[in-house]
Amino acid sequence: MKKHSNPILLSAFSLFFLLAPSSAATLSTAGEVEDEREFDYIAGSEKGPKHWGELRKEWEACKKGETQSPIDLSSRRVKVIPKLGGIQRSYKPSNATLKNRGHDISLQWDVGNVGSVKINGTEYFLQQCHWHSPSEHTINGRRYEMELHMVHVSTDPNVENNIAVVGLLYKTGRPDAFLSKLMGNLWSMVDQEGERTMGVFDPRKIKMGGKSYLRYMGSLTVPPCTEGVIWTINKKIGTVSKDQIKLLREAVHDHAEKNARPVQPLNRREIHLYQPKEAAARY
Repeated sequence: MKKHSNPILLSAFSLFFLLAPSSAATLSTAGEVEDEREFDYIAGSEKGPKHWGELRKEWEACKKGETQSPIDLSSRRVKVIPKLGGIQRSYKPSNATLKNRGHDISLQWDVGNVGSVKINGTEYFLQQCHWHSPSEHTINGRRYEMELHMVHVSTDPNVENNIAVVGLLYKTGRPDAFLSKLMGNLWSMVDQEGERTMGVFDPRKIKMGGKSYLRYMGSLTVPPCTEGVIWTINKKIGTVSKDQIKLLREAVHDHAEKNARPVQPLNRREIHLYQPKEAAARY
């Protein structure tokens, strides 16, 4: 995998403490803006994706970055890399909070309490998961109905690329069991920015499907579009019901029909594919 350095990328925790007091935009632990009033997904809007990089100086990467996400995961660009190894997950149940951030719905845990994934020998702790509809990443030009992002951060100050996101794509079909557990609370949050204490939630219940995955270096898909993010996209496509997709969109209140950033240029980046048995070189 190519390494992409980013001189402005700070540790997830230092980024929060440095910027939060002086900026009107509230940042999550992984550096994502949580105050949706400063940006939106509405086509033609002055605050839409085409203009994110112009809205704040700290968001310039959204316009000028060379390794932005999402991208089209084209089979023509994929290299099979067996030595990547399987995704090493070590999650556990922990107290969670369901939050309506205006531009998406997120389920958040205290970092360090809910487990981690290990990538290239580095431990990345799960912080939150959130949903986009339709999917942000595409596969050979196809956009799926929904995408789940599991956002992880490394607390090691010596780690250069300290954000890792595991993405899962969904097509219309049977309801997603994990999302079903949230439906009742989501109904009560329609157009209501705020949060709900959910009690213990187990991220192991998020179905990963197969063990094959795609990996590349990219960015956050919302402002400030921080680069140096390690993306792992599960190759198995899950299913979600039409009612679940509809509720996720109705719950947020940014008035956009979708909350997916357009696909960004690949710019000579490599996309790596891991397959347990090296059964096929293409997908």
